[in-house]
Amino acid sequence: MSLALLLAALPVLYSEQAPGAAAALKQAGVERVRVPPADVAASKAAGLDASPLGDAERADRVALKAPGLVGRADAASATRRPWIDANGWRYRRAPQARYFATAPKDAAVLTAAEAFAYGVDLVLAIDPADLPAFGETLAFLRGVPELEAPDVADVGVVDDGSPLAGEVMNLLSRRNLLFRPLQRAEGELPVVVQLGTKEYPESEAANPDALALKIRSSLGDERRSLRVYGSEIVIARLTGSAERRRLQLLNYGGRTIQGLRVRLRGRWTAGAALVLPSGSAAVEAAQLEDDATEFSLPPLGAYAVVDLAAAR
Repeated sequence: MSLALLLAALPVLYSEQAPGAAAALKQAGVERVRVPPADVAASKAAGLDASPLGDAERADRVALKAPGLVGRADAASATRRPWIDANGWRYRRAPQARYFATAPKDAAVLTAAEAFAYGVDLVLAIDPADLPAFGETLAFLRGVPELEAPDVADVGVVDDGSPLAGEVMNLLSRRNLLFRPLQRAEGELPVVVQLGTKEYPESEAANPDALALKIRSSLGDERRSLRVYGSEIVIARLTGSAERRRLQLLNYGGRTIQGLRVRLRGRWTAGAALVLPSGSAAVEAAQLEDDATEFSLPPLGAYAVVDLAAAR
């Protein structure tokens, strides 16, 4: 990946106070910023790498909610899964789109890490109180080794652009059922979902949650490339080839998770985990089976990445 592409993969801060906040920005390690056009000259004079974000470009960018857990009045049950607002399925659906998000207090780190995990162009406005944590996150993400690789997928979803197709991808993502958006029903994936067909009628698509469970049953756990144990609020992205894999984990709960365990189909040797913000840590209790690999993660904050190589 070129330096330009690497920089593009990092979220960029939008600041309407950049000229007056230049010292705080630089102290946090944040010097690349987008600012209102009228503030570009003053921001550059203050030593920032500033470029304009005008009304037209901002309107052209896809507006996103900041990720995290949300309460739902219609889901007041002790047995229901926590509801996650996550943008990964949107990023998979439109990886070339340009995005804008406003992160409320304490949401900047996860919002930045999520965009980085999917390699998208995100401009991000944050609460000023989160500036040190955001700068620390950028420094960590700059240290993640480059690895360009396609997504690993077990399920194809024919994307007709409808909200229902999007909701199916959302629910699959939340269950760590690895999917790939498709333009048509083709390819060699174990399961291909096309809404409106006999196998997946639109009447079933009206309940995407039940449809996601049906898709999981059709796939079967033994054919899943990835399973995550120990949390329902961690979403994984798995990329790679037959020789190398990269596992990225996003924790949407806002608290550190202990004892998270993952299972990958195939035999893999895991390198050290890079855990935000603490850095490198060994994976734990690694176990190789005939056609599966399991290991536990060190304490997981908002984000971690593990690179794996095919076991010999």
